[in-house]
Amino acid sequence: MNKIFGGFRKLLASPDYRNLVGNFVYLSILKVISFVMPLITMPYLATVIGVDKFGAIAFAASIVVLFQTITDWGFNYTATRDVAKHRENIGFVSEIFSEVLCAKTILMILSFIGLLVLMYCIPSLKSYKLLLVYTFASIPGYILFPEWLFQAFEKMKYITILNVLSKFLFTVLIFFVITKKEDYVYQPLLIACGYLLSGIIAQYIIVKKFKIHFRISPLVNVFRRLKGSTDMFLCLILPNLYTNFTTIILKSYGGDFATGIYSSGQQFQQIVDQLTEVLSRAFFPFLARHKDKHNVYVKISGTISIIACLVLFSCADLFVDIFYTEEFRASATVIRIFAITPFFLFLMNTYGTNGLVLDGREDILRNIIVSCSIGGFILSCTWLLTPVWGYIGATITVTAVWGIRGLVTYYYYYYSKELHNGKDIIVG
Repeated sequence: MNKIFGGFRKLLASPDYRNLVGNFVYLSILKVISFVMPLITMPYLATVIGVDKFGAIAFAASIVVLFQTITDWGFNYTATRDVAKHRENIGFVSEIFSEVLCAKTILMILSFIGLLVLMYCIPSLKSYKLLLVYTFASIPGYILFPEWLFQAFEKMKYITILNVLSKFLFTVLIFFVITKKEDYVYQPLLIACGYLLSGIIAQYIIVKKFKIHFRISPLVNVFRRLKGSTDMFLCLILPNLYTNFTTIILKSYGGDFATGIYSSGQQFQQIVDQLTEVLSRAFFPFLARHKDKHNVYVKISGTISIIACLVLFSCADLFVDIFYTEEFRASATVIRIFAITPFFLFLMNTYGTNGLVLDGREDILRNIIVSCSIGGFILSCTWLLTPVWGYIGATITVTAVWGIRGLVTYYYYYYSKELHNGKDIIVG
């Protein structure tokens, strides 16, 4: 026991490890609060708006998240990695910050134009236009809150404090604003208000605390930054072909009720995914500077993912009993099918974003995701799954594709490294 505590004290003596532990603690606090807040609002929303409006909200979110991913353009990883390596050079960091902010603003404007075109060209979207606009309203605040910059500086406490502020504001307001079924459209608008407040405060901290200043970047620099992050963007946008598009297909064939059952069950998978993602985000800037510590991250993250799988499978009925009404009963089946996904996501995060990306091998990850996304898109549209099997088929689709992608990512992380090392030996 003395040896364990002695080793722990030795680790904490290093500034890098202190930052890592501190970041993990702050992100853990954030994820616990992120876990608790929805659990407070879900029973209330389930009672007030019902399963069909739950499905409508999920449908709008599945469309807007495509535009949010376009606005991100992979900067949450590439810009984080670049700043983490050069964070002592504040002038250079200010350039990256300015280029990313300009690029995201341009992409947001283009995305909003694209959303308007879709709403007025596709008849089925017209009835959801107010809900879609309110859901899109979270993107400006999302841009103003540069979580990637705080992550690069390993100052997760700011991410935690500001996210808790926005979530607390959203949670309190939801009980006052949403009092009848027709008020469901205001749910995403409340989220947007929380993001906007956090974003404004974040910008103040960036200027006053970090001494980073925004300036309009030349378009040539903005386009260069976009080009440098294209591979990562493709890695993030393409999975929407089978994740969010599956929700859209389900809405088309099964209606709001089936979509509500699917999304209500997926809520718990997403909550667990957020908890397991804590280590991934905490380790990302650390591993950018200490690649030799990857095995430590693998052991810790793998253990957490297995525990998460067991909790999801064994507690599915209990979750539905506590947090939903009886009309949501079928979502327990969705939770059980999704129970294996924390392990698959562990493989994807550990050997993908925290493996191949940090090694500068985004092109390999891009090829894996392109292949899996196309396969998932075809799978979600076949008569065997979503169109006929409804929310069961949608859940199986996403789970199967995540499983294949996770295993292939694991294989290529080691296989491509061996090839690279072999080439080095031959050249030597």
